[in-house]
Amino acid sequence: MSQPAATSADHRREAIALTALVLGAIAMGASPLFVRVADVGPFASAFWRTALALPFLAVWAATEPRPQRAFSNRAVWLSGLMFAGDLFFWHLAILATTVANATFFATTAPLFVAVGAWFLLSERVKRHGIIGLALCLLGGAALVGHSYGYAPDRLTGDFYGIVTAVFFAGYMLALRAARRDVGAGTVSFVSAAITTVILFAIAYALEPRMLPQSSYGWTVLIALALISQVAGQGLLAFALGTLPAPFSSLVIFLEAVAAALFAWILLKEALEPLQWLGGVLILAGIWIARPRSVPAGSLP
Repeated sequence: MSQPAATSADHRREAIALTALVLGAIAMGASPLFVRVADVGPFASAFWRTALALPFLAVWAATEPRPQRAFSNRAVWLSGLMFAGDLFFWHLAILATTVANATFFATTAPLFVAVGAWFLLSERVKRHGIIGLALCLLGGAALVGHSYGYAPDRLTGDFYGIVTAVFFAGYMLALRAARRDVGAGTVSFVSAAITTVILFAIAYALEPRMLPQSSYGWTVLIALALISQVAGQGLLAFALGTLPAPFSSLVIFLEAVAAALFAWILLKEALEPLQWLGGVLILAGIWIARPRSVPAGSLP
């Protein structure tokens, strides 16, 4: 293949991956709405999110070439463990501090991803990648910081928010490593299966009720599974087959923007001017940090 043709193919592949990343962020951004209206507790909803997604992810995985050898891939197992930890500590943070505080600390995840990708995956963040990340961090702070509050009795919940960020970073790094050898559908299915087993044990131990009490409750959980897990996490796994982990981790900011917009449109929750500014900064940061057809393992 000639060099111009190869470059064109790279641009096309990155454009498709970037589109998948954005759509995945929007889908994941809807998850707080579903959790809020579900008639089961947060840990039970987290369990059903992955459990109900498994049949659909299995169909996707079945369409991929064999052998995938996902069950012998340590990175796949690690991604499932890390995602379970991410959901568990995220819900603990929400229960122990304000949503704003939990979100504020959770959005520090890209910092951990950038450091981990540098040392573990040899994906270095270059200058305009750092500028873009800085803008996203400022935007994230503006998006949720207007209602951030310090209180000694919430320090434990704030700490859980930071732990959430660490687990999300580990999930991103593991998923990126797994995608070097395993297809997106297979990774999504096996990782979700591992997460489901862990979350079942957690929900069974901590929730007073596991089953929804109405058809509406089941509908909410099915929507959570299809939109936030199958579409959201599946598109993220697809994108990580092409895009570097540090850039892909900025999805957490897009997710926060999408969640704020969904709450504004559907729940009539007002957005302050500072939040609008935060959203603009995040979009600008992602645009600046976007990949530019560079060799794999390097982020511009």
